[in-house]
Amino acid sequence: MNSSITPLTGDMILVMGLSAFVMTMFVFERIRGDATALVVLVILGASNLVPSTQLFSGFSGNAVISIIASMILSSGLERTGALNRLAGWLLRRSDGIEERLILLNSTAAGIISGFMQNPSVTALFLPVASRLSARTGIVLARLLIPMASAIILGSGLTMIGSSPLIMLNDLLLSANGNLPSGVALLTPLPMFAPLPIGVLLLSIGLIYFYTRGKKWLRVDEDKGVMPSTPESYFAKSYGITGDVFELTITAESPLVGMPVGEAESQAGAPLFLALQTGNESRLAPPADTVLWVGTVLGVMGEREKVQAYAKEQQLKFSARLRTLGDLFNPSHAGISEAVIPPTSHFIGRTQAELKLRKRFGISLLAIQRGKEVFRDDIRQLPIRAGDMLVFHSIWKDLAQASESRDFVVVTDYPKAEHRPHKINWAIGIFSICMLLALTAVAPLSITLMAGAAAMVLSGVLNMDEAYSAISWKTVFLMACLIPLGWAMDSTGAANWLAQHTLDIFGNDMPIWVFQILVCLLTTLFGLIIGNVGATIIMVPIGINVALAAGGNPTAFALLVALSASNNFMSQSNPVLAMISGPAGYQSREFWRTGAPLTLLYFTIILLMVNLVFLLR
Repeated sequence: MNSSITPLTGDMILVMGLSAFVMTMFVFERIRGDATALVVLVILGASNLVPSTQLFSGFSGNAVISIIASMILSSGLERTGALNRLAGWLLRRSDGIEERLILLNSTAAGIISGFMQNPSVTALFLPVASRLSARTGIVLARLLIPMASAIILGSGLTMIGSSPLIMLNDLLLSANGNLPSGVALLTPLPMFAPLPIGVLLLSIGLIYFYTRGKKWLRVDEDKGVMPSTPESYFAKSYGITGDVFELTITAESPLVGMPVGEAESQAGAPLFLALQTGNESRLAPPADTVLWVGTVLGVMGEREKVQAYAKEQQLKFSARLRTLGDLFNPSHAGISEAVIPPTSHFIGRTQAELKLRKRFGISLLAIQRGKEVFRDDIRQLPIRAGDMLVFHSIWKDLAQASESRDFVVVTDYPKAEHRPHKINWAIGIFSICMLLALTAVAPLSITLMAGAAAMVLSGVLNMDEAYSAISWKTVFLMACLIPLGWAMDSTGAANWLAQHTLDIFGNDMPIWVFQILVCLLTTLFGLIIGNVGATIIMVPIGINVALAAGGNPTAFALLVALSASNNFMSQSNPVLAMISGPAGYQSREFWRTGAPLTLLYFTIILLMVNLVFLLR
């Protein structure tokens, strides 16, 4: 390639002006990001910088289709509550030790982020982290930053872990149309091409937070606890403490033949929340349900007291929910609060009269009246206007019961239907998709979309739920900005910038100097405009810098895609934006923990990308 600088044309100026416009709008947010991208798309078409026949190709490109399919697959896993089971496993394995819990939780989140979009993994792991925090007493803020950092680091494990990596292959293929004669065509990277880099990134990040990094984590126990976490909030407000256990009625138990209402009114009895007799199981068993030999009870209370009750009543105790686990899945059921309005038909009536369990499938755990909380003998306590009732129920049953307007639910709870019985289907489909992607028997977009279709056909999701799983803002942002990357390349703007860079620094500079410059610029853009915009603008520039300096263009492009995600300090990263609210983080906390991690990330990708391509 000729080292002389190509003359600057009007088309180049317009493309670079549009890039500057995107950066400005993303920083100052005068126009929404997706709306900004749409404006850019229209200008590209109106100015004929991108032919009308290609202008909307971004919407059908492999990158966008892969993003859509991965969102649907993620929703299938969420709908079945797969990761809520993971929370219980993590809790058992960590034994409540903070360092071990942070390590296990972050490792699990990081590995899963290699196969799902970062915001989806964050949304799935936030309730996992909050549940772990509530069960162990560890401050939520000490769990979330390591978890979020691991999600960002783990996204480098595969080519579908982050938006920049998903887009990279499309951008490589589009660059082939503008390569100088005699230059070999760029080929797409396989699914696990970045795996060695991602493994080292994730490992170093985990070691960082297990050693030096943990000293930067918040220690103030009064901050960063989600008030809606049932185990913490309800224990503090209503004295509802303990865990859920299973008790099986033996032939020697005095409870045989006794109604549930009579059994739970005994002194020392725990809260009776669920029951299974034969093949029939349900939450909130009615008071007149008779207990028989082999009946399994789901009860809530402090472990020692429940064990003492089980011994006294000759019941078989189990700390693990082997029979009733699906019923107590937090995505399926849980504790909520409801206020009694003045127009309620519940006023003046007792729980026994209302038969909440039989009519609605709701267990009444406590009643708060003013500053007084009633937990004992509440079956016979008349309800008054303004009372706060504490329920345990299936979310679906609660939603149906609240339609009567006899109570107003004030707790945020999942309104959508969850299907824990489909968990094996969801995990199986996801696993098969990853295996097929590994073998590359079909293009990645086809493999992932086949998995999305299987989620619907198997009943894990219905079509309306699949549609709602898609973040159309992300789709529009990506699909509308992709043509800007094409125009950056086709107009010669990327080549002009590359040649200008070489003219400033000189052709005799080592390749790694230009790699550092490209990585630094991409990281800066990623902090300002997010990883999608930084990737689209910088991949064409990185490829042209590599061609002009005699480097490997694919290696430069991969460095750009990885550098775009090197953001552990700015809330332009959606992962950090999502955790900032629940933990009440301030910007300085992200900078304090993220700055050393940014430097480590930067160093590792420079070394590993060069090593990987040297060994190819």
